Amino acid sequence: MEKFTQILTKYWGHANFRPPQLEIIRSVAAGRDTLGLMPTGGGKSVTFQVFSLSCKGVCIVVTPLIALMKDQVENLVRQGVKALAIHSGMSLPEIKIALDNVVWGDYKFLYISPERIATQRFRERVEDMQINLIAVDEAHCISQWGYDFRPSYLKIPELREIVPNVPVLALTATATSRVIKDIQAKLSFKEENVFSTSFVRDNLVYLVREKEDKRKYLIQTLMKVKGSGIVYARSRKSCREIAGVLRQNNISADYYHAGLKPEARSNKQELWKKGKVKVIVATNAFGMGIDKPDVKFVLHFDPPDSLEAYFQEAGRAGRDGKKAVAVLLFNNADKLKLKKHVSIAFPEPGNIKRVYEALGNYLKVAEGYGKDQVFDFNLGGFCNAYKFQVTMVYNSLKILQREGYIEFTNEIDSPSRVHFIVNRDDLYKFQVANALFDGFIKLLLRSYAGLFTGYVNINEELLSKRAGIDGETTYKFLTRLKSYKIIDYIPRKRTPYIVFTKERLNINRVAISKENYSVRKKDYRNRVEAVIEYATSLTKCRSQALLEYFGETDSPRCGKCDVCQGRNVLGLSKYEFDLIAGQVKEILESPRTYEELAIRLKGNQDNAMNVVRWLLDNEKIICRIDNKLEWKTE
Repeated sequence: MEKFTQILTKYWGHANFRPPQLEIIRSVAAGRDTLGLMPTGGGKSVTFQVFSLSCKGVCIVVTPLIALMKDQVENLVRQGVKALAIHSGMSLPEIKIALDNVVWGDYKFLYISPERIATQRFRERVEDMQINLIAVDEAHCISQWGYDFRPSYLKIPELREIVPNVPVLALTATATSRVIKDIQAKLSFKEENVFSTSFVRDNLVYLVREKEDKRKYLIQTLMKVKGSGIVYARSRKSCREIAGVLRQNNISADYYHAGLKPEARSNKQELWKKGKVKVIVATNAFGMGIDKPDVKFVLHFDPPDSLEAYFQEAGRAGRDGKKAVAVLLFNNADKLKLKKHVSIAFPEPGNIKRVYEALGNYLKVAEGYGKDQVFDFNLGGFCNAYKFQVTMVYNSLKILQREGYIEFTNEIDSPSRVHFIVNRDDLYKFQVANALFDGFIKLLLRSYAGLFTGYVNINEELLSKRAGIDGETTYKFLTRLKSYKIIDYIPRKRTPYIVFTKERLNINRVAISKENYSVRKKDYRNRVEAVIEYATSLTKCRSQALLEYFGETDSPRCGKCDVCQGRNVLGLSKYEFDLIAGQVKEILESPRTYEELAIRLKGNQDNAMNVVRWLLDNEKIICRIDNKLEWKTE
């Protein structure tokens, strides 16, 4: 058995790789820069994890998703693999110890957020590491044409300069042909080298339903369908309301969004994963890294802003290979809202600069200072303080991030951490001299391993139960030990962070470039139009439309989506239907009466008129007030 397969079986329990996992692993093993394209749930992380476990050294994994980063580290540690993460939510002492541990501690995986690459401390310690691979997750973030461009990703080539002989493995689930080329160029690939699997999901049926009363449709549908699923909604308020309406109609449902406390999010997620809750109504914060193969349906109550996001979210259904459905609810109001989102997502440049200036004042950062500093950031408090609209501020921060002035994250949940900063001999002396603390220190040492070598996550509630004391007393023990410089104690917090990636500038020096504003705005508008086209088209197979967007132009009709089902009743092949529809479109470049159209159509008259009736029923042809027909243009 090949060593890669042996590792897969040992750690994951699988006898075989999915395509193209093994080809990707062999490519990086040969020292080649590699780009792997695999759909959501395709097992991207297995590729770099198996490779790194097969050889000496550590794999550096760059990812912007801190929640996913922490989840993967926990999974690896549970399997006995040494892994840790470094991100903006950590203190400088934590980062220093973590980097030292990687250098001296035989670690296999170091997960980092991209903005860490630029810091002097990280760059110095990387030179002392034996690195076997640089893995770039969510690689589309390096391309300005990707739907989630992050300037901090542009620092990755600098890491390559420090370790020039280490191959790069870039991974993404969604990338157009333009983005695929750009990723390889930006990451300084020595040669183009792409491995991909078809994005065709034969078991997944794509449907679009035009519904004015979406809630009524949702209730009626979910009463009939079996199995568990996800309903995506745009706002937190909508999630709560929809879940409430479903429960009122005896449908087991709960809601999920990033604003919930970590315990609540974890509990809701587990109940759904175990099948105790049928429907989870969620914002796009839900789904990343969740491994539930038997999702029977994903329903979008509101359309997302891009087909990349839709394809990724819809793709969470049917990972077990059994039949599943992805439904998009759409109406004319959605079309208007999507178009309005373009202006909302791109505030006026003057407002963006005002937000930048207010941010510096709010965080008390003087001009010329602040570079690489990390600040807790309360978005609601900031908006209240300066009477800003929340959506305007949020989108302004995203543009300032694309310009490289700041990094903004709203996803970090940092548990409490403890690290003993004295050696064992000095600790013993302290215990002898301070009997009051002796029992609590022993409890800490019994409850957690590794407290002398690094920062360890702790649970104050659990410590309180074991000690038979209340939470306030536990907190006092920890803070007093910190004040005596016995431990470093970092209490739990869940807050967004702002990182100043450049020193604070005078507002007159803040520039919003054409590339990051007008060009990106046009690109965003095109993405929105692609969503509208997908949702409103009645002639293109849904699966084909999605696959063509991602560059697969030769896929067959699925035969199962709402468009295919409507055309199947005509008894025509795709070729025959498209041939007749093309004739009709050409003839109706000038408006014609029904009779004039019929006379000009060639071939079987019955088939031709059946297609014409279908085009009329589906509003691709419209009948004017003068009874002439014309081809409807969007």
